[in-house]
Amino acid sequence: MGHTLVILAAGIGSRYGGLKQMDPVGPSGEFIIDYSAYDAIRAGFDRVVFVIRREFADKFKRTIGARIGKRTTVQYAYQDLDCLPDGFSVPPDRKKPWGTGHALLACREQVPGPFAVINADDFYGRASFGTLACFLNDTAADETRSCLVGFPLRITMSSHGNVSRALCTVEDGSLRNIVEHTSIGQSNVSATGGFSGNELVSTNIWGLKPSFFEHLDGRFRAFLEERADLADAEFFLPSAIDALIKSGDITVDVLESPGPWLGITHPEDRPDLVSALRTLIDSGDYPPNLWRT
Repeated sequence: MGHTLVILAAGIGSRYGGLKQMDPVGPSGEFIIDYSAYDAIRAGFDRVVFVIRREFADKFKRTIGARIGKRTTVQYAYQDLDCLPDGFSVPPDRKKPWGTGHALLACREQVPGPFAVINADDFYGRASFGTLACFLNDTAADETRSCLVGFPLRITMSSHGNVSRALCTVEDGSLRNIVEHTSIGQSNVSATGGFSGNELVSTNIWGLKPSFFEHLDGRFRAFLEERADLADAEFFLPSAIDALIKSGDITVDVLESPGPWLGITHPEDRPDLVSALRTLIDSGDYPPNLWRT
């Protein structure tokens, strides 16, 4: 049996200035999400769940949803601001949803078994999805065992501005600590800049089990009790996983991907991404039109 791929596609791209997840970058109008779904399907995933916002749901379903729905089962979940546990309410000055951890909770009813979760605006490469599928197949019976597919910091940087990355501490192949850094620039990645570039980072590509949702819900409740009054506070998925590792609720195997990793943080990143995809297409990794039947 295959597994579910959850794609977190509700972000608004504040640095990019628009919806990165719906910006065509492939030669036949493909989005980055198209390539992730294509790679996941050929790795054996048989269901895709998109976590999106209601305000762009119709356009999303007509484009990416319609394309991928011809090849696999597609479902949708909505990250609504007021989707909160009982006993909590939205503060008057809160304008945006609560971050990637909150987004993942939105789809818990659509995920019946082991699953992977990724960002909509990152390109992880075919090998990453093969690695995820193998892990989920091999550990399906162990609810406490999860995985992270990590990348070296240097290949996830932008030449055009700062990025957010979660830096990982790994011991004996297991994740021990993960810390979100919301602003890392090229000047920080040097012999004297604080980061070597060889550090392993998370770009939110995880292999998880259904019981994870219960743990995540508990962490979200704790977050709301501590920080719900802060208008811009975000419930980051890596931070929640870090807390669950420390509490002993889960273990996380770290699987390093050979890449390539590609992404868009700033508008100026787009030409580099388009060029890199063109190279992969020319080398035969992807057809010029992903979904042509």
